[in-house]
Amino acid sequence: MTLVEYYRTFAEVEARGVSPIYEAWALGVAADPEVLTLLKTLPGLKAQANLVFAAARWRGCPLGEYEEFRRWLLANWSITRATVLARSTQTNEAGRCAVLLPELASIDGPIALLEVGASAGLCLYPDRYSYRYEQSGIVTVLDPVAGASPVVLRCVASDGTPLPERLPEVVWRAGIDTHPIDIGDAAEENWLEMFIWPGQPERLPTLRNAAAIATAEPPLLVEGDLLDSLHSAIGLAPTDATLVIFHSAALVYLAPDRRSSFVDAVRRTGFTWLSNEGGSVFPEITAQIPASMNRGGRFILSRNGVAVALSGPHGQSLERVPR
Repeated sequence: MTLVEYYRTFAEVEARGVSPIYEAWALGVAADPEVLTLLKTLPGLKAQANLVFAAARWRGCPLGEYEEFRRWLLANWSITRATVLARSTQTNEAGRCAVLLPELASIDGPIALLEVGASAGLCLYPDRYSYRYEQSGIVTVLDPVAGASPVVLRCVASDGTPLPERLPEVVWRAGIDTHPIDIGDAAEENWLEMFIWPGQPERLPTLRNAAAIATAEPPLLVEGDLLDSLHSAIGLAPTDATLVIFHSAALVYLAPDRRSSFVDAVRRTGFTWLSNEGGSVFPEITAQIPASMNRGGRFILSRNGVAVALSGPHGQSLERVPR
């Protein structure tokens, strides 16, 4: 896919109906030879819209019309490019716990969580958040034992989608990331906030409240390559709990061959593997989705390589794959 095609697709599939500003920016980039020439100097996946737009905003780019964004970017390309090269996309959306929870809650006994591509580790606290599942006009309420959490995650579930009846017992939580975020650092937390798209203000309190929970009880974050650090991280997990290795919108940033190597490595461990990724990441899993289901821009949640549900990219919806 060319950069023109990528930015146009980002605008029309991902940003449309979600963030009017990002839709306009992406469409503008797709039709702007001068900006595209700059983006072509970025290596590999670094030219992705999420990262470029976040880096520009982090460096002070105002939110406005495309022409304003364009003028700012051309005048500040050197610092934006440096940020893009030094950083990585880190959409640490705690809301994704809402779509992971049904699978986690189905596991009996204590569980140990190991997240690949953990960022600040905000998805490592599914037992500390409150949930409100709406299904057929009825809201199912789930709160931690200690009471309602300041993080309340809302998810619309399709008819027939099984909902969790309890929260999991998490006894260990750890993550791997090439650039772990120190959530206690205000500048680092601000970087995470740049991945909340314009037009989604409701996500900001969730991020900040989840960050407060993680700051009070920091997870173990291992800095390193997602594949190279996998086995050493597994070795730190308690042996008297069910280990769950999971990732959400993380493996899309690996080259296809590294992705395949990661899957082979995870399968060889024999531990439970949960994947919540876009449809292009694992074609063999995407092929399991019935043609009758409208996948749209939703992620595919799978367990041990078997597709179980379509999920909203930020955990906002869940639709079970029929069996």
